[in-house]
Amino acid sequence: MSPTAEFQDRLNAVAKDVDVLLDRLLGSDPVAEELGRPARLLEAMRYASLGAGKRFRPFLMVETAALFAVPRQHALMAGAALECVHCYSLVHDDLPAMDNDELRRGQPTVHKAFDDATAILAGDGLLTFAFDILARPETHPNPAVRIDLALALARAAGLGGMVGGQMLDLAAEGRFDGGARQRLGAAEVARLQAMKTGALLKFACRAGGLLGQATPAGREALERYGAAVGQAFQIADDLLDVEGDPALVGKQTGKDAGAGKATMVAILGPAGAKARLRELVGEAEAALAPFGAAAAVLVAAAKFVAERDT
Repeated sequence: MSPTAEFQDRLNAVAKDVDVLLDRLLGSDPVAEELGRPARLLEAMRYASLGAGKRFRPFLMVETAALFAVPRQHALMAGAALECVHCYSLVHDDLPAMDNDELRRGQPTVHKAFDDATAILAGDGLLTFAFDILARPETHPNPAVRIDLALALARAAGLGGMVGGQMLDLAAEGRFDGGARQRLGAAEVARLQAMKTGALLKFACRAGGLLGQATPAGREALERYGAAVGQAFQIADDLLDVEGDPALVGKQTGKDAGAGKATMVAILGPAGAKARLRELVGEAEAALAPFGAAAAVLVAAAKFVAERDT
């Protein structure tokens, strides 16, 4: 089997396993110390997180952890927690006060399928639930590893990561200070995108090393790989907004230019952005060199990110 075919099979397998796991974790019965699970809130959380998306972030978690022979169930639990954070961010990004999107993955966004208040609470619920999952012994028997995972995810998702990056993005659009749009250079856009999108992707790779209690050199290699994949993912996403088919992408395209969003495509142009994608794939592959053939599927994942059309 070719690395590309193996990648697709393993990506699909992780997606299926994560769906089964989240379906169980987001069941209707309360767990210990919960007083109840309101039906409408639970339905919205399930709508936001089940049965959609490629589960690329949990895939990175599972495959980087596999380099250190981590039991698959441990990596799936941590990956499910990460997916809860990712899905919460999409629910909140789609709200009228943010990106005001009506479609996500070809389906009505949560605030359209339910209402704004329910969408806000569903996002809040998913974010909080992520740390509930990470804290469970089922994620890893070593409490110190669970603490390291929780801290790393909080840093990746919060003020200095995804949430901070979203704030920088809104500021660049001119949402504040009288509506003046900011002209950002390549370095500023790279920093914004490393926070907004790259931080969670990098965490997925770093967490594989944390689960496997890897050496500092091993963790550093995975972080370099994750940083390259994170940059590539955002550039590819920006290209899809310019060149993608809305029917394939599953959401409206052409919004970035209209909103004045700061992107590498706007700075480099489509051809320059594609050249940068090729460079990033090379950086990702080089970072994985210490792992040899065992990392072939992760190399294929980097190429998939750069070439995706959805």
